[in-house]
Amino acid sequence: MQMRRIGCVTLFLLFLHIAPAQKRVTLSGDVSDSLSKETLLGVTMLIPELNKGTVTNSYGFYSISVPVGEYTLVVQYLGYETKRISISLTENTRENILLDLAAEELDEIVVTDNSEQVNIKKPEMSVNRLLSKTVLQTPAVFGEPDVLKTIQLLPGVTSAGEGASGFNVRGGSADQNLILLDEATIYNSSHLFGFFSVFNPDAIKDLRLYKGGIPAKYGGRLSSVLNIYQKEGNREDFKLSGGIGLITSRLLAEGPLGKGSFVVGGRGTYAHLFLKLTDNPNSAYFYDLNTKMSFPINERDKLYVSGYFGRDVFNVDESFVNTYGNAVLNLRWNHLFSERLFSNLSLIYSDYYYGLLLDFAGFDWNSGIQNLNLKYDFSYYATEKTTFDFGLQSTYYSFNPGFIEPARADSGINAEQLQKKYAMEHAFYADVTHDLSDQFSLQFGLRFNHFTRLGQENLFMYANGQTTSYNSTLSIYEKGNPIGIYPTDKSSATYSNVEPRLTLSYAFENSALKASYNRLNQYLHLISNTSSPAPLDIWAPSGPHLKPQQLDQWAVGYVIETSSQQSIEIEGFYKNVRNRLDYIDGADLVANDAVEQITMAGDVRAYGAEFLFKKSMGPVQYWLAYTWSKSEQKTPGLGIGDLGINKGKWYPNAYDKRHDLSVNTSYKLNKKWRFNANFLYQTGQPTTYPIGQYEFGGLRVPNYGTRNNNRLPDYHRMDISATLKRPEKNGRQGQWIFGVYNVYNRKNAASVNFRQNRETQQNEAVKFSIFGAVPSVMYRINW
Repeated sequence: MQMRRIGCVTLFLLFLHIAPAQKRVTLSGDVSDSLSKETLLGVTMLIPELNKGTVTNSYGFYSISVPVGEYTLVVQYLGYETKRISISLTENTRENILLDLAAEELDEIVVTDNSEQVNIKKPEMSVNRLLSKTVLQTPAVFGEPDVLKTIQLLPGVTSAGEGASGFNVRGGSADQNLILLDEATIYNSSHLFGFFSVFNPDAIKDLRLYKGGIPAKYGGRLSSVLNIYQKEGNREDFKLSGGIGLITSRLLAEGPLGKGSFVVGGRGTYAHLFLKLTDNPNSAYFYDLNTKMSFPINERDKLYVSGYFGRDVFNVDESFVNTYGNAVLNLRWNHLFSERLFSNLSLIYSDYYYGLLLDFAGFDWNSGIQNLNLKYDFSYYATEKTTFDFGLQSTYYSFNPGFIEPARADSGINAEQLQKKYAMEHAFYADVTHDLSDQFSLQFGLRFNHFTRLGQENLFMYANGQTTSYNSTLSIYEKGNPIGIYPTDKSSATYSNVEPRLTLSYAFENSALKASYNRLNQYLHLISNTSSPAPLDIWAPSGPHLKPQQLDQWAVGYVIETSSQQSIEIEGFYKNVRNRLDYIDGADLVANDAVEQITMAGDVRAYGAEFLFKKSMGPVQYWLAYTWSKSEQKTPGLGIGDLGINKGKWYPNAYDKRHDLSVNTSYKLNKKWRFNANFLYQTGQPTTYPIGQYEFGGLRVPNYGTRNNNRLPDYHRMDISATLKRPEKNGRQGQWIFGVYNVYNRKNAASVNFRQNRETQQNEAVKFSIFGAVPSVMYRINW
C-alpha cells in the first residue's frame, strides 16, 4: 500500500511540473520508406532549436508538442538520407515524412541507432535492437539466418549449448523470457529441438531485446522481453524475396492491397525428401507461415491482421512421431484520438501444441497451452519533454497437461485426460517519460497485476502444505503424500502485485550515466528438468501449491560515443528471484498430474557486468561483447531435519555462465563481396558428475555429488561467411552466400553421460557432440 501511495504522489507531482505555461502546438505524423511506404519505427525526430526530440513508435507514428515558432525538423535513421525540414508552427500540424535510402545503403550491423544524441539522453538501458539485415548477415548453421543465434552474440545472452532451444538472459531460465511476435506470445521459439528459430528473417522488420529497465507495459516474465515486429509489406509494388539452401528454403511475397499492403512468407526443410529416395523411413522437418495485412481507413485509423503458423515433425519409422508448434492470430486497431493521443486495441490468440505418438507403446499423447489476450494501449505526448504510456490488459489461459488415448485397438490403454487448468491475468500499467532538464531524464512506471488460478477438480491437499517429503534414511526427497482433495470451489488461488519500474539517465556531452530498477512477477511455470526447453515440457499456472516467481533487478550503466561511428556500453546488474522451482532427484515429469510433488521453491541471485564495444559505419563494422556473471540458487528444506537441496547452500543454477565473449565482424571489400565472421566463447554448462559408485544387483551404480558442482567443457566456435552480390538484371538481385559453421571443427559437448565399460566394468564418461564443421551455400534473391 505504501508503494502505491508513493507512485501516485510521484505521478501527480510530475503532472504539476509538466503543466504547460504557454501556448503550444503539436507536430505529428508518420515516417515511412519513400519506395515501399513501409512505416519506420525508432526514427529520431530532432528539433535543434529546442535541443529536444522524440522517436517514432512501433507503428511509425511520432508526436511532439512545442511552443509556437519557426523550427528545423531533423529526421535521422541509419541507412537513410538525413532529412531537414523547415517548419512554421502556428497550429497543430500533420507532417507525414518519406525517407530515402542512402545513395550507398549502409547494411546495418549495429545493435542500436547510436549516432544520434537524443538516444543517449533517453532514459532507456539494457536494451538491444536489431534489424533483419543484421540477422541476414550473421553466419549460422546450414546457412539459414537465425534470430536466436544472432541475439546470443549480445552481452548477457547465452544458450544451453549446441542444438539447445531458447536462450538465457543474465542467468535466467528460457521460460523467463517473454517472446512476442507482433505482440502475440510465442511459447516455443525453436524448430527441430533448437537447430533453427521459428522466426523467418525475411519477414522481420525490427526486434528489441529488453534485459532490464523493462517498461511497465510488459509483464508476466522475469528475465527479458524479446519484441519482434513483422513487416507490413510494400504498398507500391509487388515484390518477392527468398533463399534456397542445402536443406531449407524460404519465400516471401509482399505488395499493395487496396490502400494497404500484405506480406505472406513460407519456410521449410526438405532433407527428409532425400531420405525417402533412399527408402529411409525416418524423417525430421519443419515448416512455418507468416502473414500480415494492413488496412489504412483514414488518417486516424488503421487495421492490422497478422498471424503465424508453424509445425515440427520428427518421425522414426512411424513408431515414434513427434509433432509440435505455435499458432498465433492478432487483430489490431490503431486510432488517433488527437495529435497527442495515440491508441492501439489488440485481440490476440496464441496456441502451442505438442503431440506424441508412440506406436510401439500403443498410445497417443496431446498437450498444449492456449491464451486469449485483449489489450488496449495508449500513448499521450503531453509536451516535448513528457510522454505518458498507459493501458489495460486481460488474458485468459487454458492449460492441457496431456490427453492420452490408445494409438490402436489392441494397445490395452484406456483414454485418460490429465487435469486441465485455467487462469485469468489482468493488468493496468502507467509509464511517464520526462526530461527534468537538458541532461537529466527519467522513466517511472507502475504495473498492477491480478492473477487468478480458477478452481479445478482433483487438486490434492497435503499435511502442513508440504508437497514433497524427506526420506531421512536414504537422504533423498520423495513425492508428498496427499491427505485429501480440495473442494472445487476452494481450489482456486488469487495473487495481486504492484510492480514499480524506474530508469534514470544523466547525459554529458557525448556520454550518459544510467540506472534502473524493476520488479516483475511471473505466474506461469515451465515444468522441465532440462537445461533448455524441450517440446515435451509443460506449462503450469501458479496456484495453491506453486507460488508466483518474483524478481527485483537493479542495474547501472555508462554509455559513451567515442566518435560518430563507435560507442562503448558498460553495465552492471544484480537480480533477486523468489519462488524459483527446482526439482528433486529422479523427478518424473511425463504425464504427471501433480507436479508440485516433485518440485521445491527456492531463491536465485544473479549478478554481473557487461561490456559492449561497437563500430556501426564504414566498410569494416563490428561489435565485441563480454559478460562476467554469476547465477546461483538456494533451495531450503522442509524444516523437519533436512537442510534442502545441496544441504541448503547456494549452488550454481543450470544457466550460470561465468564468462561469455562474442565478436561479430563484417567487412565490405567492394560492391560485390562482403565477408562476415563470428567468434563465441562461453564457460561450460553446470552439471552434476558422479563422485563414486556402489554395487546393486550385480551392477555398478554411480553415486552423484552435489548439484551442478561440475561443468561441461567450455564452449567455443568460429563461423565465417562470404557474400557475392550478383549484378541486378531485369529487376532481379541475386546473392550467393558461402559459409562454414564451426570452422575449426570444435567438438563442443552437448552432454556428458556415464556408462559402464563392458570390458573393464568401470564407469566411464562419454561426451556427446552434435556439430563439427558444417559448410553451407545459399542463394538469396530479390525481385
